[in-house]
Amino acid sequence: MLFTKGRSSGNPAGYVLLDSMDSLSEEEMQKLASELKGFVSEVGFVFGEAGGFHLRYYSSECEVAFCGHATIAIMYDLISTDPVLLEEKELRIRVKAGTLPVFNRLREEDAVYITAPEPEFLRRDISRNEIAEALGADADAVKAERALRVIDGGLRTLIVPMASLSDCIKLFPDQKKLRNFSIEKDFDIVHVYTDEVSTKGTKYRTRVFAPKYGYLEDPATGSGNSAFGYYLIDEGMWEDDLSIEQGPSLNFPNIVRIKRLTGERADRILFGGSATTRIEGKYHLH
Repeated sequence: MLFTKGRSSGNPAGYVLLDSMDSLSEEEMQKLASELKGFVSEVGFVFGEAGGFHLRYYSSECEVAFCGHATIAIMYDLISTDPVLLEEKELRIRVKAGTLPVFNRLREEDAVYITAPEPEFLRRDISRNEIAEALGADADAVKAERALRVIDGGLRTLIVPMASLSDCIKLFPDQKKLRNFSIEKDFDIVHVYTDEVSTKGTKYRTRVFAPKYGYLEDPATGSGNSAFGYYLIDEGMWEDDLSIEQGPSLNFPNIVRIKRLTGERADRILFGGSATTRIEGKYHLH
């Protein structure tokens, strides 16, 4: 599955539909995900249960607490290919972060929306010079007027404001160096952003780096952009529901949509999009 549609490259994710969550051991799930390194970013393991689905996620390196792009791709495929599910406006998924609502908007928007986990605003001692060095960028490429934050919207996300679209596009960090930095500073992924964009109708350009999980860049992400949505709200920068262009391609970025859901306890972010199926079949473990 690709979390995208149209001409963008998308973010490949695989999933395995199980008869029960005990059909595979954790070691077998990890083995399968490791064998698919280079083909997909993460593999989701899915089991249907009353009112929805139970999901677990593995990268080639380890289990991932929550994977937004894989969830969108999985739920889009499950709903779009099942006439019964297609009539359901809301489903529930159970993940490590808790039970989350899924909203079916296929007929209205050709999209599925997931409610992000409640945010945690984390304290980390990280300077602009440190993150610029870890990203292989000049210090002035990190915008001084905006805050560096670490926010958990499913994954602990370091959010870094960039000075320009050019500064954002030309990033090519050393994977090992950035991985070591993320482990040292205790976060999962790096989310860089700028409000200079190349696509009509989008508000921000983002890129997400995830070397901790065995690959450098996540080209279309739900959890990272969820943390970014919480960042916009907390920094007083949220204006309206918005589309984000993501990835290193100047002219053909991936598009992720996020919405703000106002609740009694706290506002929540919804992220969503479409998906395209590229390969399907049976996987045999020996």
